[in-house]
Amino acid sequence: MDTDTSAKLLQTAETAARIAGGVLEEWAGRFTVSEKNPSDLVTEADVAAEKAIHEHICGHYPEHGFLGEEGLSVSGDCPYRWIIDPLDGTSNYVHRFPYYAVSIALEIDGKLSVGVVFDPNRNELFSAVIGEGATLNGNPIKSTARSNLREAMVVASLPIGAHGDHPAVRQLLRVMPEVQTIQRTGSAALNLSYVAAGRIEAFWSMSLKPWDMAAGALLVAEAGGKVSKQNGETFDVEVPDILTSNGTAIHEQLQRLLC
Repeated sequence: MDTDTSAKLLQTAETAARIAGGVLEEWAGRFTVSEKNPSDLVTEADVAAEKAIHEHICGHYPEHGFLGEEGLSVSGDCPYRWIIDPLDGTSNYVHRFPYYAVSIALEIDGKLSVGVVFDPNRNELFSAVIGEGATLNGNPIKSTARSNLREAMVVASLPIGAHGDHPAVRQLLRVMPEVQTIQRTGSAALNLSYVAAGRIEAFWSMSLKPWDMAAGALLVAEAGGKVSKQNGETFDVEVPDILTSNGTAIHEQLQRLLC
C-alpha cells in the first residue's frame, strides 16, 4: 500500500469516526428529555452512528466490504473490508460514564491495515496504519517499557453477568495479586488504545467480537506492543481470544497466569 493510498484511507476512517462520535453525543443529549427507555435510545444511537460511518466510507469507496456490530454485512467484490463498532462501551454510554468510543478498522486481503479509535469525551483520536506507527491526535505514541508485572497496571475483560466460576473471573483472580493494579473498564477499543499509548501495560479478553478489537489490535502492534492469543499463538480477529501488552516480559508473565 503506497503512502498516498494509506493517507486517503486513514483520513476517510478518521473523518467517519469523528462524524459517528458527533452522532453519539447528539443522541446522548436526548436521554434526559425523552420518555423512551434509555436502552432503546442507545440502540437507535448505535444504529445511527453505524449508518453515518457506512455512508461516509461508501461515499469514497462504494465497492468495499463491511462488517459492523449492528448487523452491517456487505461482502464487496474487492479485498477491502471495513470492521466497524459505532459504540464500544454501551453500558458506559447508557450511564453517561465517559469511557466509550467509536472503532473503525480496515482489512486488506485479510490483514489489518488501518485502525482508528475515537473517544468523543476527550476528543482523542488514536490512529494507525500498518508499517507506519501509531498516533494520538497526530502525535506518535509508544507502549511502555515497564517489564515487571508487579509494577504494571492491567485491564481485564469480563463477560456481562459472569459468575464466580467463569474462566475469565478465575483468570482475574489469578492475576490480581501479581500486578500493581487491575481494572475492568467496559470498552475494549479504549483499553487497547491505552496499551498503545502507554497508559496501561496490558489488556486481555476471551469474549470479544471482531469489531471490538480490530482497530485496537493494530494500534498496539504499531505502537511497539505485542498482540497474540492468550496462549501465545498468532492473533486472529475472528477468534474471541486476545492478549495485548507493551511487548516486554510482561506478556509472557501474563500468558502463564492466564493459561
